[in-house]
Amino acid sequence: MSDFWTEVRPVGEIIPGVPRHARSGERQPRHVRSWRKMFVVRTAAMSVIGTLAFGSAAAATAYHNAISQIDVQDLDGLVTEVVEPKDPSDPFKDEPVNLLLMGTDIRDGSNADIGGVVDGMRSDTTMLVHISADRQWIEVVSIPRDSMLAIPACELPDGSRSAPYTGRFNSAFSTGSGGAAADMRYAAACTINTVNSLTGVTVSNHAVVKMNGVIDVVDALGGVRMCLPEALHGDPRSARIDLEAGENRLDGKTAIQFLRVRKGTGLGLEMGSDLARIERQQMFINATLRQMLSAETLADPTKTYRLINAALGSLSADPAIANPGNVAGLAWSLRQMEKRNIVMTAVPVYDNADGATVSWSPETSEIFDRLAADEPPEDVVLETPEPSGSPSESGGAGPGGEGGADDGGPDGGATDQAGEAATEEESDGATGDTTDGASDEGRPVEPKPSPSPEVLPEGICA
Repeated sequence: MSDFWTEVRPVGEIIPGVPRHARSGERQPRHVRSWRKMFVVRTAAMSVIGTLAFGSAAAATAYHNAISQIDVQDLDGLVTEVVEPKDPSDPFKDEPVNLLLMGTDIRDGSNADIGGVVDGMRSDTTMLVHISADRQWIEVVSIPRDSMLAIPACELPDGSRSAPYTGRFNSAFSTGSGGAAADMRYAAACTINTVNSLTGVTVSNHAVVKMNGVIDVVDALGGVRMCLPEALHGDPRSARIDLEAGENRLDGKTAIQFLRVRKGTGLGLEMGSDLARIERQQMFINATLRQMLSAETLADPTKTYRLINAALGSLSADPAIANPGNVAGLAWSLRQMEKRNIVMTAVPVYDNADGATVSWSPETSEIFDRLAADEPPEDVVLETPEPSGSPSESGGAGPGGEGGADDGGPDGGATDQAGEAATEEESDGATGDTTDGASDEGRPVEPKPSPSPEVLPEGICA
């Protein structure tokens, strides 16, 4: 395989098995160039299959190189008869998902252009995203970075372990990273261990998002639509953002400034508080999730995968979340979820005497106990299952069915809607209506009341 990749041949030399028109150094027609590209890709793929058996790093590199050379041809709108893609399957089916999202202020590469050059590796925003097992609701719990908490002992990149201590929540990420070692895997692990030990909720999946990652995701969505109750103007010394009241569509660069800004005017910026910033971040996350799970996005497989690829290309995640097919299946399983059932929750806190940190209030345990049991918050509207005595399950009272016209005259006489004969005590003998709204098994069931119109959270557009 090495000869194939490294040998340089003179232009025009005869190469066995390659058509003459593909050997010339001159620019070839497009279909010829595509043939040559596919020849390279297929050869690389064959090599990968052979070397994967030995688990070599070179095989993985060759695989990614081969994939990157594939010329994807999106023919949407050009072909009149196409085979509809199969619906993706949810790999987490019937199980709750606890995804820990860790935003970092790592200032490398383009991240330094956004936030300036700062040494070290710290976490910024951390959110626990709980997706219910029945896929009827999502709750996003924001953990204040300045919470004073017990940080457990963590494995470090050099093979040692840190000592447990009490400190700011976001210090767990920095501690785990190993300082100068700056290993993001250990940083994420220490943060996850901290959340597990503090909340009793087992984190099943995680993702670490850099600042530039947010830009890619938002731009792949075509921007995030938000309706602001008042104008927002960031302090130009720390954030370059100005948004008017009403509808705005935030592109990637504007979105990252919206998430980072802490000082200015509007939407709590006057407070300069991280807690007020959490409220704005949850406003943005809610709008983004609604847009991701909208029919506009999920009904378009091409758009869905572009969005997923943009997200996965700009974050570090566990293998299950880093798989595009898994993410697509999970998103698809949420397609019928009521958007009102995306619930944003902030950990209740109180200020400490130092004025710079906060502590969790006692009622915080109720939130995490509920999530550990996969129980929804009070304002979630759940679908109720069809009653066992509904007409569709009892054979019905239609023509020719049990309890039809033959049982009680032309209009059904003394039969109820389920087609079962009503007793003399339960019926008025003429209409078959039950008394007192009785609803024993096999009897009519009161129709479900229509849910009241959703009261949209602040910042969410109708």
